[in-house]
Amino acid sequence: MTAFYGIYAYLGDHLHQDLGLPVTANGGVAIAYGAGFGCAALLSGMVDRFGPKRLMPLVLLVAALVYLGLAMLGGSLVGVICLLFVLGLVNHLGVNLLIQRLTAIDPAKRGTLMGLNSAVTYLAVFAGSSSYGPLYTEHGFTTISLLSLALMVIAVLTCLWRDFAAQGVNVAG
Repeated sequence: MTAFYGIYAYLGDHLHQDLGLPVTANGGVAIAYGAGFGCAALLSGMVDRFGPKRLMPLVLLVAALVYLGLAMLGGSLVGVICLLFVLGLVNHLGVNLLIQRLTAIDPAKRGTLMGLNSAVTYLAVFAGSSSYGPLYTEHGFTTISLLSLALMVIAVLTCLWRDFAAQGVNVAG
């Protein structure tokens, strides 16, 4: 979540200051993200068919590739819009998969788990926007895109590690 909020907090400034686009260009990006988020509802059957354990690493990997794409295509409004559509799609899937996994931990404590999820989400908003700001100011949009890529790679590896460890595979070496 920090990867997303860190990028999203500075995307509008990047479009306006770095690319020279009018502030209204931010609206197109927000619409693309929202459209992707909404279109993810069409993929709910895939979630039911494959399940959160199998899909979560793939969803995180696609998000990582989006951040790589933003690092490479961040200078193109069309590229950013297309990538934000995909990011909206995978973020919606990722949030739903995360909620499924959290509520499966202990259905009796669903309220507590969802409260903790909300707290972590707002912590990610704070962490992303506050930590990415100095990096964006000093090093630019490509750098924060690559940082988001790195965070997503860590998330993918963590999912895979946990899944392998749960299957009894020695992942410690």
